Amino acid sequence: MRLADNQLIALFTDLLGVDGVVLFDRLAPNLHERVVASLTPDSLPPTSVLYPQTIAELSKVITLAYEHRLRVLPCGSATKLDWGGLVSRADLVISTSKLNRVIEHCVGDLTVTVESGVKYQDLQTVLAKEGQFLAIDPPYSVEATIGGILATGSAGSLRHRYNTVRDMCLGIEFVRSDGEVAKAGGRVVKNVAGYDLMKLLTGSYGTLGIATSVTFRLYPLPEYTQIVIVTGTAETIAQAQQKISTSILTPTACDLLSATAIADLGLGEGIGLVLQFASLKASVIEQCDRIAVLAKELNLEVQILGEAKEFWELLEILIWQDELRNLEQSPESASIVCKLGILPSASVSFLKECEQIFDAQSYYLQIHTGSGLGILRVEDVQDLEVIALQISKVRSIAEAHSGFLTILESPHALKFKNNVWGYTGNANDLINKIRQQFDARGLLSPDRMF
Repeated sequence: MRLADNQLIALFTDLLGVDGVVLFDRLAPNLHERVVASLTPDSLPPTSVLYPQTIAELSKVITLAYEHRLRVLPCGSATKLDWGGLVSRADLVISTSKLNRVIEHCVGDLTVTVESGVKYQDLQTVLAKEGQFLAIDPPYSVEATIGGILATGSAGSLRHRYNTVRDMCLGIEFVRSDGEVAKAGGRVVKNVAGYDLMKLLTGSYGTLGIATSVTFRLYPLPEYTQIVIVTGTAETIAQAQQKISTSILTPTACDLLSATAIADLGLGEGIGLVLQFASLKASVIEQCDRIAVLAKELNLEVQILGEAKEFWELLEILIWQDELRNLEQSPESASIVCKLGILPSASVSFLKECEQIFDAQSYYLQIHTGSGLGILRVEDVQDLEVIALQISKVRSIAEAHSGFLTILESPHALKFKNNVWGYTGNANDLINKIRQQFDARGLLSPDRMF
């Protein structure tokens, strides 16, 4: 028999202390709303949010939850807690935000081991003092934690040069659904010990275990960075993209931006192709000059920006609009954010089709040309039936180009009534078998992946 709420609160207060247990109805409004948005509308609210301060405490909390069959919603600082599928029930929310130590930074080996509650921006500040950086650029970078980045597999434009979160991850320690602590990989680049659980847990949305510490490979900070933006018609941008992809140029980022994004960033008219070069100064200047020559040949407008950090910050504000997430949105101001993937060769034509679908709405689209992954943001969502039909059309186009579309953020009702993941393949049996191996009782983020 499940313990009563007051018994559960007393149980975990004895373990974590008064500061480690926050009643659900006393949460900060934005965190409260984020938790509600991650649960199905018919779900009872969790009793409380728990904040273990050590890995041992986290292990004990999960062990108690396992013994009492309590369903758990894991999170870090909750920046992406409402992404993806809705959780059918959560008795407890467990935050790793207080597991925030940098365990070991091996400067000579270009590796770092951190607890999962370390914030991305804080880690980059520490690494920069030694002339190094972690080569991922996730959304909500100010508050995002390492555990949340790993759980959602959220990388950005830098994946063009450095690949994904999975490729950065060398080792992991995590707490299983029964409270046992498990490890995989190691703290050196060439370590191949054990099963490659790092790749399995990356992007698992907290359904297979709760990461406690992660080891990443690092890279030296580049000497010099510049951004080149070329704008023009879809046809000429497609030609430029093709020529760049088969050239000897080595951009660290290469993104397509919709004409709406280019206009709102004040960068001109037409579709945009954004290239970032980061290396030795002479190499960067030469490659930017080559892009300028190519742009002139194709009759494209070209701009060279020296302030790369400022550009990416402005683009993040435009695409993700973090400040709006902490405000209660009216139906007239609701927005939808989707992650999508297509064949890179179809990215420009896909962008043109989206222009037709959202011709009467405010929207922004960013596609990483190397991987075909992208982000679609649609604003001023009023009629959920209309937007559901539009999203279905975009998903169909993506699937026709061997891709997908996943709803990350949206009004609650849209997720509850529609297929969030859009997956119709034949791997569900395999996913269920993996889940059974890691969480036979279905206690961690139940039903989130379905």
